[in-house]
Amino acid sequence: MSEESAEAAVSENERNMAVFRAGYVGIATNIALAGVKAFIGLAANSISVVLDAVNNLSDAVSSVVTIIGTKFASAEADRDHPLGHGRIEYLAALTVAGLVLWAGITSLIESAKKIAEPVTPEYSLAALIVIAVTILVKIALSRYVKRTGLRVKSTSLVAAGTDAGYDAIISASVLASAIFFNITGISLEAWLGLLIALFIIRSGIELITETLNDILGKRTDAALSKDIKTAIKEEPQVMGAYDLYIFNYGPGLDYATVHIEIPDTMTAHEIDQLERKITVSIKKKFGIILTGIGIYAVSSGDTEIMVMREKVSEAVLAHKYALGVHGFFADLKEKEIAFDAVIDFSIDKREAVQELTEEIVKLYPGFTVRISPDCHITD
Repeated sequence: MSEESAEAAVSENERNMAVFRAGYVGIATNIALAGVKAFIGLAANSISVVLDAVNNLSDAVSSVVTIIGTKFASAEADRDHPLGHGRIEYLAALTVAGLVLWAGITSLIESAKKIAEPVTPEYSLAALIVIAVTILVKIALSRYVKRTGLRVKSTSLVAAGTDAGYDAIISASVLASAIFFNITGISLEAWLGLLIALFIIRSGIELITETLNDILGKRTDAALSKDIKTAIKEEPQVMGAYDLYIFNYGPGLDYATVHIEIPDTMTAHEIDQLERKITVSIKKKFGIILTGIGIYAVSSGDTEIMVMREKVSEAVLAHKYALGVHGFFADLKEKEIAFDAVIDFSIDKREAVQELTEEIVKLYPGFTVRISPDCHITD
């Protein structure tokens, strides 16, 4: 194993250990909180406290799922999964989100029953103090788990930490309701339980949406895309960097492809050296593995082709939906023109290509025009 591979293995091991520690802390803390709240809720005849206990119990289960997901995700690559199993973490996060949603729906049903058949709670001073302490514990747990998740790039941990933060808010509202009842004698139990349930359902839906975005593939972060392209263009021979696509195969496991424009005078040996240099640089700076670098050869000696490029670019960019032109190629002998046009999502690509093709053909009659539409993948 190379030195770089050893460092990566140690880093991954440290990451897994951090996730496991946070998961074990989450399990122990949530089981303890669930037990305490269940006891207080049953003793005080409080549906909101009981529902809060159920929510803590679901959080404990979520921590178990997080640990199991991380364990499977860290499995070595094999013949059937040559890029590893990292995306299993996203499935674990989706399961956690599903459990949160399930807890919310269950709470909603129970709260609705209590609204139909209200029961008067009885809160003791000791019960109120214990609830206040559980709020502080949950806030501390939320900060610890979420901070760990962000540090080690664990989607499921971030989801669990975010949910723990919601739990602290829920518990605070339960405490406020209990104090209000002791002062006024007015019980808001069932209605508060209903609001808590809706809050939990909303957080569950948000977590599911975020995780599905990770699984489906999100728009490349504009700032990251710009930084990577800027780093590539720092090489003197690179005249432009385009079509950057980043593919995520799990937390911290990103692959990418990109096209670069270089002078058509470069030799194969020079291009090979340049590609290797760029690949090493991007891996070192961003932790992203460039699996492919496509080449656009820019004519540097034919004045007629350079003029054609300017005219074509001007014609294309006159359309609001056209966001960029690159990879221009022209063969005067074979009468061919080819280039990539970045098309905004607001218009159908086929319609845009057809319109642009007809326009360029009018500019250069007799030429075969091929336009490749590019996705507008970054802002």
